[in-house]
Amino acid sequence: MVLLFTATTAFAGSAHPVELAALALAFLGLSSTIPTLITAIFSGTIADRTDRLHLMRWTNAAALFATAAVVALLYFRPSAAVAVPGRPDFFFPEWVVLLYPLWAIETTAVTLFRPAFNASLPQVVGRPELGRANGLVYATALVLSVSASLLAGWLTNTSGAAVALAVPIVLFGFTMLLLAFAGTPLPPERTEPLSPFLTEAKEGYGYLWNRRPLLALTLAALAVNFFSAVAFVELGLYVVDWLGVSQAILVGAMMAGGSLGAAAGTLLINRFRFEERAGSVMTLLIVFQGASVGVLGLVHTIWIALPDMFLFGLFPGMFTTVLLATIQSTVPNRILGRVLAADEVGSFAMIPVGQWVGGLVTAVAGIPMAYFAAGGGTVAVGILMSLYGGLRRLGFNPSDPARGSGVSSPPSAPLDERDAGLSD
Repeated sequence: MVLLFTATTAFAGSAHPVELAALALAFLGLSSTIPTLITAIFSGTIADRTDRLHLMRWTNAAALFATAAVVALLYFRPSAAVAVPGRPDFFFPEWVVLLYPLWAIETTAVTLFRPAFNASLPQVVGRPELGRANGLVYATALVLSVSASLLAGWLTNTSGAAVALAVPIVLFGFTMLLLAFAGTPLPPERTEPLSPFLTEAKEGYGYLWNRRPLLALTLAALAVNFFSAVAFVELGLYVVDWLGVSQAILVGAMMAGGSLGAAAGTLLINRFRFEERAGSVMTLLIVFQGASVGVLGLVHTIWIALPDMFLFGLFPGMFTTVLLATIQSTVPNRILGRVLAADEVGSFAMIPVGQWVGGLVTAVAGIPMAYFAAGGGTVAVGILMSLYGGLRRLGFNPSDPARGSGVSSPPSAPLDERDAGLSD
């Protein structure tokens, strides 16, 4: 958020302020999106070949270094003009150009950190506690994210971007301290020798392909993330134009409402015994999520939209907790990082397309139609999921120490690798 604001305001007073700011933001997005997607393809393989604790320490240190370098860059702000390719009359300040590789390093480090952390959780937490552990971890992360965003926004307005970036530096530094005192190494639980890197990378995607209920979940998440992007790419326009709200604090409240709902969802889902019927629970949560999106297209007041945004966050928060606990409990730890990374790549691959479609639908048919289409599409995904018997039976017995099962009826029965249909 701080970098977006800084890049946006960097061209005030220039000959083409709007065009330059838009181009700078596009390059900033590409500098994170492209390396993130490339890294995500292999991040799980790295997590399954190295000590995960050491990997988390090194990637967190890289993110800390990159953020500190950005602070130094914003403090000194080298201002030499750098020509923009293709437009001889467009120039970026040198500090804007140097920002891109540093931002790429930070986002790449975070991408490497994620599967290492998620794959290490079953090594330090018992299987019956995985749901609660995931809920606590991600609820804490979401609350910290909202609080840090609000604090960084306030510091940006009052003291400048360089000071505001002290917030992520403190968070990365605190994480570094926790990792330094974590103690026990966390090597992957494997007995076979290492294979060639690309061979192991393909094994992770092959495992997901052969476990069709898990593959169906990945495809469902891909579709749901696509429809969510269709709706929420224009959230600011929705609040200002459709709801008629101009106060910045209410625009921020809409964005924060979804995050707080997700935090609540990660904790509340553990009050239900979802483990042995995880597939059915996730199907129902997707239907509820779609309904909450559709409601936003019907309402005209911020005071109904705000609690509905909380519900929109609540159901994905629950879904994520159930999904992670199910994968962590049913996939062998030696390949867990690769499966988590493959699921992440598949789940998020269509978000840029959804954002483009959302802008097109809004321009052609209006703001409400984008939310109706997204909500209806999400509900349809949930209905299709309910037709697949293998997904309905997906679950695990939290008291069973064995891993690699994935179906709870009967407990510990193997996933049917030939079950590729969408219905019984």
